[in-house]
Amino acid sequence: MKLTDLNRDGGIGANSLLLQLGDLRILVDCGLHPKQAGRRAMPDLAALRGKRLDFIILTHCHLDHLGSLPVVMREHPDTPVLMSQGSRMLAERMLHNSANVMLRQRDEDNIPDYPLFTHEELERMGPRFTGLAFGHAKKLRGIRDEVELILHPAGHVAGAAAVELQYKHRGIFITGDVLFDNQRILPGARFPSGHFDTLIMETTRGNTERAPNQDRTSEMARLVASINDTIERGGSFLLPVFALGRMQEILTILADARKFNRLVECPIFASGLGMDLADYFDEITRKTKTLQFSRSVIKELKIKPLPRKLTPGEDTKQNALFIVSSGMMVERTPSYTLASGLVGHARNTVGFVGYCDPDTPGGQLLGAKPGDEFLFKTANVKSKVKARVDRFHLSGHADRDELLEFALQAAPRSLVLTHGDPPARKWFAEQLAARAPKTKVIDPVPGQEYLV
Repeated sequence: MKLTDLNRDGGIGANSLLLQLGDLRILVDCGLHPKQAGRRAMPDLAALRGKRLDFIILTHCHLDHLGSLPVVMREHPDTPVLMSQGSRMLAERMLHNSANVMLRQRDEDNIPDYPLFTHEELERMGPRFTGLAFGHAKKLRGIRDEVELILHPAGHVAGAAAVELQYKHRGIFITGDVLFDNQRILPGARFPSGHFDTLIMETTRGNTERAPNQDRTSEMARLVASINDTIERGGSFLLPVFALGRMQEILTILADARKFNRLVECPIFASGLGMDLADYFDEITRKTKTLQFSRSVIKELKIKPLPRKLTPGEDTKQNALFIVSSGMMVERTPSYTLASGLVGHARNTVGFVGYCDPDTPGGQLLGAKPGDEFLFKTANVKSKVKARVDRFHLSGHADRDELLEFALQAAPRSLVLTHGDPPARKWFAEQLAARAPKTKVIDPVPGQEYLV
């Protein structure tokens, strides 16, 4: 098999892998880099131009895996796109939202490349999406060769799939983004055990060691306790969340706590794409049974819409809980604007429940010390950090030791490291060199073709 990483920056970004098995050319994912803009945010698709592309496989609907999909579909108008049933129900909605965001960014940031695709294009492309059930084999046929494809539940987020390919008695396994732990609304990954000739594995948390006695249940309890404490002190609690997956899980956790009188009474504000996706999650639960979510939690929690006008640098003084995007507190989002008014007051708390890139405002706030000056640049606000800033470990990615254990039992001849920053990949490379010296470990240079 030949493999090329098309993510031009490596690391965690515009995820996209080109695989060639015999005469079959398969693209796995086609994302957008969250820290780049315009066409620079896309994978480098030069290796595909003028060449046949037989199939596109989508592992899940986060934009770093999905966001450039319409561009490659436009350039390869006859190529089918395969994904799980859950992703099939989410993909178009996520892409329509992305088109709206790009239109806004074009005007605010003067990005002439945007939008990369239009709503009308998405309407035409939708019928090319095919949803597959987990665990069912599908034959993918090229001109001469064929591959058997099986999707496996990968945890992480609704619809997330690992990809198993069988080609001429050779097994290839692509983890995609994976979480083995059960989330409140989504069971953990269920991967096949045993040998694979090639393993392509995410490495997101390779540089993060799990703290002793830290588990998801205790972190959920700590989150609820911190919300109660903040409200009882007269403050407000800001939860920056990702719209896809994290918001729906948080809403369900809080509804459970409220049901058992463990959550203090207070106003709860939430808005944006995450609230809209609650309807989709409810439908996925009913139609595929791969989720455990009901939109009734919104009514149970008496969720209020976020005020339309948020003033940067102003504490809302609502003595309330705010559950809003973006999860990394990116500029010009509700969480960013709210934080600019909350961090300067000791009664408030900002709590992060997912991965925060160190270069984003959320990552920078997590790295700040109490009393530090913090600049909210696009809000034109500078404030001393007086609020409590905390991280609750509810990541959607597997711990490094769990991934290493899976890799060791698979005993692959070749292992390709993906979706991780250099220190994370380095940890896996060192561990595998020591514990699986016969395995060829590849940390691919973007754009370079490898025989694996």
